[in-house]
Amino acid sequence: MHVNELAKLAGVEAHVVRYYTQIQLLRPSRDPGNHYREYSSTDVQRLIFIRRARTLGFSLRDIISILANADAGVAPCQEVRELIRIRSRENRARLEDLRKLQNRVEETVALWDEMPDPPPGHDGLCHLIESVSEFESELT
Repeated sequence: MHVNELAKLAGVEAHVVRYYTQIQLLRPSRDPGNHYREYSSTDVQRLIFIRRARTLGFSLRDIISILANADAGVAPCQEVRELIRIRSRENRARLEDLRKLQNRVEETVALWDEMPDPPPGHDGLCHLIESVSEFESELT
């Protein structure tokens, strides 16, 4: 099968198939007559696996490593477990950073609701944003 058929079967855009082929996540054979890339049913399974891994937060670098181990006959399950633990810790840290940012934004909204809206002048562009550094210790 060709790029468009593989893309349709796996539920991705054709450019995704081309990119994954370029970075060698997919390794199609070449048709000897016209040199078109020929994908197999194994490529469909592999592409679906890649999509599933991406939905769990695995990076392409992670997936390359997982597939390289699988291709070498090494069960990648232990690596997958460790990688998902790492992703879990990273996600938790990002969520905490986002929670802090959201609190800062909500406090800033409340503060700015009390401030006037003077026109821009030579002293600055928008005194609201410029005021943040003055009140940053209050917002964190």
